[in-house]
Amino acid sequence: MSTKAKLIAAAALTAALTTGLATPAIAAPATPAQPTAAVAAATSSSTVTEAQWLSDVSAAIAPAAAYVQQRTAEPTDQKLAIVFDIDNTTLATHFHPFTMPGIAPVVQLAQYAHAHGVALIFVTARLDFIDPITRHSLSEAGYTVDELRGRDFGDLFEPVQQFKTNQRIQVEDEGYTIIANIGNNWTDLNGGHAEQTFKLPDYNGLLS
Repeated sequence: MSTKAKLIAAAALTAALTTGLATPAIAAPATPAQPTAAVAAATSSSTVTEAQWLSDVSAAIAPAAAYVQQRTAEPTDQKLAIVFDIDNTTLATHFHPFTMPGIAPVVQLAQYAHAHGVALIFVTARLDFIDPITRHSLSEAGYTVDELRGRDFGDLFEPVQQFKTNQRIQVEDEGYTIIANIGNNWTDLNGGHAEQTFKLPDYNGLLS
Protein backbone atom coordinates (compact mmCIF):
# COMPACT_ATOMS: atom_id res chain seq x y z
CA MET A 1 0.00 0.00 0.00
CA SER A 2 1.36 3.45 -0.92
CA THR A 3 2.22 5.94 1.82
CA LYS A 4 -0.65 8.19 0.70
CA ALA A 5 -3.10 5.30 0.83
CA LYS A 6 -1.86 4.25 4.26
CA LEU A 7 -2.30 7.77 5.62
CA ILE A 8 -5.84 7.89 4.22
CA ALA A 9 -6.57 4.50 5.79
CA ALA A 10 -5.10 5.64 9.10
CA ALA A 11 -7.24 8.75 9.06
CA ALA A 12 -10.30 6.66 8.31
CA LEU A 13 -9.56 4.30 11.18
CA THR A 14 -8.94 7.21 13.53
CA ALA A 15 -12.32 8.65 12.59
CA ALA A 16 -13.97 5.27 13.13
CA LEU A 17 -12.46 4.88 16.59
CA THR A 18 -13.22 8.41 17.72
CA THR A 19 -16.84 8.24 16.57
CA GLY A 20 -17.44 5.04 18.53
CA LEU A 21 -17.96 2.53 15.75
CA ALA A 22 -18.55 -1.05 16.87
CA THR A 23 -15.66 -3.44 17.33
CA PRO A 24 -14.47 -4.62 13.90
CA ALA A 25 -15.86 -7.99 12.90
CA ILE A 26 -13.79 -10.70 11.31
CA ALA A 27 -14.16 -10.97 7.57
CA ALA A 28 -15.48 -14.50 7.16
CA PRO A 29 -14.00 -16.57 4.36
CA ALA A 30 -15.98 -18.00 1.51
CA THR A 31 -15.74 -21.78 1.05
CA PRO A 32 -12.04 -22.45 0.42
CA ALA A 33 -11.33 -23.22 -3.20
CA GLN A 34 -8.36 -24.64 -5.00
CA PRO A 35 -6.77 -22.40 -7.66
CA THR A 36 -8.70 -22.66 -10.90
CA ALA A 37 -8.82 -20.96 -14.28
CA ALA A 38 -11.37 -18.58 -12.81
CA VAL A 39 -8.94 -17.63 -10.04
CA ALA A 40 -6.21 -17.04 -12.58
CA ALA A 41 -8.55 -14.82 -14.56
CA ALA A 42 -9.47 -12.86 -11.47
CA THR A 43 -5.81 -12.38 -10.65
CA SER A 44 -5.24 -10.61 -13.96
CA SER A 45 -8.41 -8.56 -13.68
CA SER A 46 -8.60 -4.95 -12.54
CA THR A 47 -11.38 -5.82 -10.08
CA VAL A 48 -12.16 -8.67 -7.73
CA THR A 49 -15.10 -9.36 -5.45
CA GLU A 50 -14.68 -9.74 -1.71
CA ALA A 51 -16.06 -13.29 -1.89
CA GLN A 52 -13.46 -14.26 -4.51
CA TRP A 53 -10.68 -12.63 -2.52
CA LEU A 54 -11.63 -14.44 0.70
CA SER A 55 -11.81 -17.72 -1.16
CA ASP A 56 -8.37 -17.13 -2.67
CA VAL A 57 -6.94 -16.12 0.71
CA SER A 58 -8.24 -19.36 2.24
CA ALA A 59 -6.52 -21.37 -0.47
CA ALA A 60 -3.28 -19.40 -0.16
CA ILE A 61 -3.08 -19.56 3.65
CA ALA A 62 -3.70 -23.32 3.86
CA PRO A 63 -0.05 -24.27 3.13
CA ALA A 64 1.08 -21.79 5.78
CA ALA A 65 -1.26 -23.34 8.35
CA ALA A 66 0.03 -26.81 7.47
CA TYR A 67 3.65 -25.67 7.81
CA VAL A 68 3.06 -23.99 11.16
CA GLN A 69 1.32 -27.10 12.47
CA GLN A 70 4.25 -29.24 11.32
CA ARG A 71 6.83 -26.82 12.71
CA THR A 72 5.20 -26.65 16.15
CA ALA A 73 4.38 -30.35 16.45
CA GLU A 74 7.45 -31.07 18.59
CA PRO A 75 8.88 -29.06 21.50
CA THR A 76 11.88 -26.87 20.63
CA ASP A 77 14.35 -24.63 22.43
CA GLN A 78 14.12 -22.12 19.60
CA LYS A 79 12.18 -18.86 19.92
CA LEU A 80 9.77 -19.20 17.02
CA ALA A 81 8.08 -16.27 15.31
CA ILE A 82 5.85 -15.47 12.36
CA VAL A 83 6.19 -12.13 10.61
CA PHE A 84 2.98 -10.72 9.16
CA ASP A 85 2.24 -7.80 6.88
CA ILE A 86 -0.91 -5.89 7.91
CA ASP A 87 -2.94 -4.29 5.11
CA ASN A 88 -4.89 -6.93 3.17
CA THR A 89 -2.81 -9.64 4.85
CA THR A 90 -4.10 -9.56 8.43
CA LEU A 91 -6.69 -6.77 8.15
CA ALA A 92 -9.23 -6.39 5.34
CA THR A 93 -8.23 -2.84 4.49
CA HIS A 94 -9.29 -2.80 0.83
CA PHE A 95 -12.89 -3.92 1.25
CA HIS A 96 -13.47 -2.39 4.70
CA PRO A 97 -11.31 0.74 4.95
CA PHE A 98 -13.22 2.18 7.93
CA THR A 99 -13.49 -0.89 10.19
CA MET A 100 -10.53 -2.95 8.89
CA PRO A 101 -11.73 -6.33 10.25
CA GLY A 102 -9.46 -9.32 10.65
CA ILE A 103 -9.29 -11.88 7.85
CA ALA A 104 -10.73 -15.07 9.34
CA PRO A 105 -8.30 -17.75 8.07
CA VAL A 106 -5.31 -15.55 8.92
CA VAL A 107 -6.70 -14.81 12.40
CA GLN A 108 -7.19 -18.55 12.93
CA LEU A 109 -3.61 -19.30 11.86
CA ALA A 110 -2.24 -16.57 14.13
CA GLN A 111 -4.26 -17.76 17.12
CA TYR A 112 -3.16 -21.36 16.58
CA ALA A 113 0.48 -20.34 16.27
CA HIS A 114 0.42 -18.17 19.37
CA ALA A 115 -1.26 -20.92 21.38
CA HIS A 116 1.67 -23.14 20.39
CA GLY A 117 4.34 -20.72 21.56
CA VAL A 118 5.00 -18.75 18.37
CA ALA A 119 5.48 -14.99 18.66
CA LEU A 120 3.40 -12.85 16.30
CA ILE A 121 5.37 -9.95 14.86
CA PHE A 122 3.78 -7.40 12.55
CA VAL A 123 5.97 -5.44 10.14
CA THR A 124 4.20 -2.70 8.23
CA ALA A 125 4.96 0.21 5.95
CA ARG A 126 2.49 2.25 7.98
CA LEU A 127 4.09 5.14 9.82
CA ASP A 128 4.86 4.32 13.42
CA PHE A 129 3.10 7.40 14.83
CA ILE A 130 -0.19 5.54 14.31
CA ASP A 131 1.09 2.41 16.06
CA PRO A 132 -1.49 2.73 18.89
CA ILE A 133 -4.32 2.76 16.34
CA THR A 134 -2.81 -0.14 14.41
CA ARG A 135 -2.25 -2.17 17.58
CA HIS A 136 -5.83 -1.53 18.69
CA SER A 137 -7.21 -2.66 15.32
CA LEU A 138 -5.12 -5.84 15.34
CA SER A 139 -6.07 -6.68 18.93
CA GLU A 140 -9.77 -6.10 18.31
CA ALA A 141 -9.56 -8.37 15.26
CA GLY A 142 -8.28 -11.23 17.43
CA TYR A 143 -4.50 -11.02 17.03
CA THR A 144 -1.99 -11.07 19.86
CA VAL A 145 0.59 -8.40 19.03
CA ASP A 146 3.95 -9.47 20.41
CA GLU A 147 5.76 -6.83 18.36
CA LEU A 148 4.64 -4.10 15.96
CA ARG A 149 7.20 -2.49 13.70
CA GLY A 150 6.17 0.53 11.62
CA ARG A 151 8.27 3.01 9.71
CA ASP A 152 9.53 6.23 11.21
CA PHE A 153 10.01 9.26 8.97
CA GLY A 154 13.64 8.36 8.36
CA ASP A 155 12.59 4.99 6.96
CA LEU A 156 10.64 6.72 4.16
CA PHE A 157 13.93 7.30 2.34
CA GLU A 158 14.57 3.58 1.78
CA PRO A 159 12.54 1.11 -0.32
CA VAL A 160 9.76 -0.72 1.52
CA GLN A 161 11.32 -4.09 0.74
CA GLN A 162 14.63 -3.04 2.29
CA PHE A 163 12.85 -1.73 5.38
CA LYS A 164 10.96 -4.99 5.83
CA THR A 165 14.06 -7.10 5.25
CA ASN A 166 15.97 -5.03 7.83
CA GLN A 167 13.17 -5.54 10.33
CA ARG A 168 13.31 -9.32 9.89
CA ILE A 169 17.06 -9.18 10.44
CA GLN A 170 16.46 -7.29 13.68
CA VAL A 171 13.89 -9.88 14.73
CA GLU A 172 16.51 -12.60 14.16
CA ASP A 173 19.02 -10.54 16.14
CA GLU A 174 16.57 -10.73 19.05
CA GLY A 175 17.05 -14.49 18.98
CA TYR A 176 13.92 -15.47 17.02
CA THR A 177 13.71 -18.06 14.27
CA ILE A 178 11.20 -16.76 11.74
CA ILE A 179 9.36 -19.86 10.61
CA ALA A 180 6.98 -18.05 8.25
CA ASN A 181 6.76 -14.66 6.60
CA ILE A 182 3.26 -13.86 5.32
CA GLY A 183 2.27 -10.95 3.09
CA ASN A 184 0.31 -10.06 -0.01
CA ASN A 185 3.05 -8.16 -1.81
CA TRP A 186 6.48 -9.29 -2.93
CA THR A 187 8.02 -6.36 -1.05
CA ASP A 188 6.73 -8.08 2.11
CA LEU A 189 8.47 -11.32 1.25
CA ASN A 190 11.60 -10.82 -0.84
CA GLY A 191 14.94 -10.48 0.91
CA GLY A 192 15.06 -13.75 2.81
CA HIS A 193 15.35 -14.15 6.59
CA ALA A 194 12.45 -16.59 6.99
CA GLU A 195 12.22 -20.36 6.70
CA GLN A 196 9.16 -20.15 4.46
CA THR A 197 7.29 -17.33 2.73
CA PHE A 198 3.59 -17.37 1.88
CA LYS A 199 2.02 -14.87 -0.50
CA LEU A 200 -1.63 -13.90 -0.33
CA PRO A 201 -3.34 -12.50 -3.44
CA ASP A 202 -2.88 -8.88 -4.43
CA TYR A 203 -4.26 -9.14 -8.00
CA ASN A 204 -1.36 -7.37 -9.65
CA GLY A 205 -1.30 -4.60 -7.06
CA LEU A 206 -5.04 -4.01 -6.78
CA LEU A 207 -4.97 -4.96 -3.08
CA SER A 208 -1.67 -3.34 -2.26
